[in-house]
Amino acid sequence: MHQGLKQTMAALAVVAMGAAAAVGLDAQQGQGQGAGTAAGQATGRGQGGGRGAARPECLNPKIPAAECNIGASPINWPDPPLGDGPFLIESALPQHRNLRVVVVARLRQPWSIAFLPGGDIFVTERGGGVDENKRPNPGQLRIIRKGMLDPNPVAGAPQVHVAGLQGMMDVVLHPRFAENRYVYLAYHKPVPDGSGGMAGETTLARGVWNGTALTDVQDIFRSGATRTESSRIGFGRDGMLYMSISASGTGPDVFRSADPNDYAGKTVRLRDDGTIPPDNPFVNKPGYKPGIYTLGHRNGHSMSLNPETGEFWMTEQGPNGGDEINILKAGADYGWPYVSDGRNYMGPKISASPYKPGTELPHVTWVPSIAVTGGTFYTGDVFTGWKRSYFVGGLREGETPRTGQLQRIEFNEKWEEVRREPMLREFHQRIRDVRQGPDGLLYVVTGEAQGALLRIEPAPSAPASASK
Repeated sequence: MHQGLKQTMAALAVVAMGAAAAVGLDAQQGQGQGAGTAAGQATGRGQGGGRGAARPECLNPKIPAAECNIGASPINWPDPPLGDGPFLIESALPQHRNLRVVVVARLRQPWSIAFLPGGDIFVTERGGGVDENKRPNPGQLRIIRKGMLDPNPVAGAPQVHVAGLQGMMDVVLHPRFAENRYVYLAYHKPVPDGSGGMAGETTLARGVWNGTALTDVQDIFRSGATRTESSRIGFGRDGMLYMSISASGTGPDVFRSADPNDYAGKTVRLRDDGTIPPDNPFVNKPGYKPGIYTLGHRNGHSMSLNPETGEFWMTEQGPNGGDEINILKAGADYGWPYVSDGRNYMGPKISASPYKPGTELPHVTWVPSIAVTGGTFYTGDVFTGWKRSYFVGGLREGETPRTGQLQRIEFNEKWEEVRREPMLREFHQRIRDVRQGPDGLLYVVTGEAQGALLRIEPAPSAPASASK
């Protein structure tokens, strides 16, 4: 075993109890069930299952998906620290058997990656928890220049509401970035919650990158939806911007995913300036928000454009089982909270059948759940055997900690699944996002309080020194 990986695994025995509790708390927040407000961290996930008395509205849920409790015996076991690397690992395909994983930078709850012309890399940090000086970690945008993390956050990014799974989300460059220098950020905007506190509203901002900071930053789309979770953005072949707006994953708020007059639990389609295109499927339809492109979603964690079909593939976290990859179709309903392959966190199935007339079936499902996160199609020339593969991250499998992983899903010429290969499981890290870089290598961020940006590359012909 490579020495750096030995150090990572050996660290299990030496994690201080105080640090373990702090990291463990953050690890338990990542599955996608929390409410969006600060109070939601304590109560939005039910206050049941060993966490206190259930809220009144949780005692008799109308449907299984509206159950608030998250299980009778939550397991709190923090992930081990990640060593310095580089690490030598193996993959299943003989032509790509020997791989090296390099730690590019250390970050706090990194969420998303975007590659700038010239080799610099934007990384969003969701925010949450506290640093070594007990100061709250804000949601922010970071930049890696010439392989080194700038110690200062990118200036000009909007102020972010950080609570539960809310904070700084996705970062994407405009397709004509070389001309207009536009950078897009999905984030949770601080807004009054109506009871004297603050909430986070899923918002899309656009700014201009001048090489050192974001300027002229404006909110170009405000959803009006609070108590939301993950958000991802991407540009389609039609030049439009597509964005996921997740709903709360448990409790009475799950019904919002099916409410056409609420952006929670939907994807939206926008012009690049945030305005609503007139050919959206529900424009001028009474009772429907005009930006809605699809509905019936739970917690969308990727917005990946299939390089052949031009369709968006969106990963979506289910509850206890029922993670999905959905292929987005204009006006389609994907069934949440009424149908799913999963169960709620107390055990009952969400539905007797994962399908009902009028809803779209998922393209790929996971039972048990891996808490699926970001995804990317591999189209590069470095790992030619990985073409027609879709890579996804996973935070944990089967509600068990220390089971985070990367998965390579292989497809045939009709985009039918033929193989799944788990990767990086030996690191015991929660994988939040994966992207193909312009160099044809894979870049991965770990969803940890002490997170990292990793680069997966071919191992050199001669083994690297084990001194790391």
